[in-house]
Amino acid sequence: MRNLMFMLLVVMLAIPMSLQAQGCLSGGSDEGVNIVGFIQPQINFFPRPDADDQELTFSFNRARIGAVGNVPYDISYYVMMEFGPMKDGTPYLLDAFITYTRFGEKAKISFGQFKQPFGLERNTSCSALHTVARSMVTENLAMDRDMGVMLLGELGGKFKYSVAVMNGVGLNKEDENKGKDFVGRATYSPCDMVTLGTGFKFGNAQPTVVDADDDKFTRFGMDFTVDYKNLMVQGEYIYGKDEGSYTTGSSCEPPIVTHLGTVERQGLHLTALYKTKWNFQPVIKYELYDPDKEFEEDIMHIHTIGFNYFINEWTRIQVNYQRAIEEKVPADDNDAFFIQMQVKFM
Repeated sequence: MRNLMFMLLVVMLAIPMSLQAQGCLSGGSDEGVNIVGFIQPQINFFPRPDADDQELTFSFNRARIGAVGNVPYDISYYVMMEFGPMKDGTPYLLDAFITYTRFGEKAKISFGQFKQPFGLERNTSCSALHTVARSMVTENLAMDRDMGVMLLGELGGKFKYSVAVMNGVGLNKEDENKGKDFVGRATYSPCDMVTLGTGFKFGNAQPTVVDADDDKFTRFGMDFTVDYKNLMVQGEYIYGKDEGSYTTGSSCEPPIVTHLGTVERQGLHLTALYKTKWNFQPVIKYELYDPDKEFEEDIMHIHTIGFNYFINEWTRIQVNYQRAIEEKVPADDNDAFFIQMQVKFM
């Protein structure tokens, strides 16, 4: 029954915006250098039945500053540092890549550290996310930054592609074996208001135990965006299989834990937004994440309601309430309420 449900949802998603956002912001100067960045101060409230277990804290989701620009001839660059508390409060290099643009929009080559070109939500710029938090399936199955080389471009104004060879070990880490990840994403826009997307990732990594075979993994995703006047609807489905070992958690949702064995995981998210003439944008979002297809009791659902309010081109406020539902007994009380303000400078 559960597999049938997923097949139906996959068919729905097959009717699937691609922000080929290698970093967190786009743009730059025609000459020289531009200083860019944004800050996201945030209020986090975690309601619990027991008042002693409730949490209320002020924090920074992200605090980023970087430089983008072009140099003669046909070279652009992008460097971004993170000063927020996402990695134990220690500033670290987030993005650093050089792009060769001699062939124009049809074909560019980027070399350095950037987002892996897989996943709609993962490759949506951090400052342009429709909700405060990314989806469970994105955090668990779509890796964030990595080091490598990528070929990307746009053909005919309708088709975009990105293909990369990457270390596969994550942010600010050098590979310790010759195995590499192969990652790709493509989108097609049959008309101005519809974009369909798909992506893949496969590779292997060093084993987590002595004398074991290399770990192997596969990722597959597809997505869609419908953007009609002030209404936007997006959806994404991701499937992943890991053999040998796998990890749970992410840099945004630690701790990262390694597990031995083989696992198949899948999930999806659906989002609808409507931008009113008052710069007020109601948002609803549904997420489903299955961390192990072998078990039916571990499926997780999150319903998010909220709104975005755009004070101006550079400043917005996001308010989200997440209602989390788990198919296990007893279920955890892990609802969350977020208020985030963002200011961009560029």
